[in-house]
Amino acid sequence: MAAPKPRQLALALPVEERLDLEDFLVGSSNEAAFAVIDVWPDWPEKVQVLIGPPGTGKSHLAAIWAERAGATRVTAALLHEKDPETLAGLPALLIEDADRAGLAEAALFHLLNAVRRTGTPVLLTARAEPGLWGLKTADLLSRLRLAPLVTLESPDDALLGAILVKFFLERQIVVDTALVEFLRARVERSVPSMRALVERLDNEALARGRRVNRALAAEILRADAE
Repeated sequence: MAAPKPRQLALALPVEERLDLEDFLVGSSNEAAFAVIDVWPDWPEKVQVLIGPPGTGKSHLAAIWAERAGATRVTAALLHEKDPETLAGLPALLIEDADRAGLAEAALFHLLNAVRRTGTPVLLTARAEPGLWGLKTADLLSRLRLAPLVTLESPDDALLGAILVKFFLERQIVVDTALVEFLRARVERSVPSMRALVERLDNEALARGRRVNRALAAEILRADAE
């Protein structure tokens, strides 16, 4: 009996997620949101709320805007540690995860009042619109509802396929259309799940000394289903 082929050691090399403008993939689910970010600085309202479920491109779009606007990033839960007048004097502000537990409501309310005076542009990111954040401060909710919503939807089939290709290319792996369609039709329709699958395929291919192909993908998906 032939000895089993030894597995190679797969080094966990860092893979840099590309967050430049040219790396953002535009489809029907995100083109309206992309257009709002792309027309910066021509915003009729200086405060905007960027919403969408995980994996829809919020962080990528926010990073594009922050780079263009020279924005300072602040996590919403840490706003109470900052002076609102100082923040309102900055060129621009990116307030991330505004709907997460621990939001400093009083600090955000004072900040929004301050930026109305200074005209500082602010982009807030969240998973849902402000009415669903569970806010206890009625005046804050009223203020947030005045801000336009920039909405990202879950990606459609075409965009999911393009995202899969992007994840492979980030790992310097060239794959054919047949493999992309095979994976797209069989994996969970979420960007984080697709990123995790591409990482697993890459690691398995390196460990086995094989190419990433449909046979390897089918074997891994079959093992997961058992």
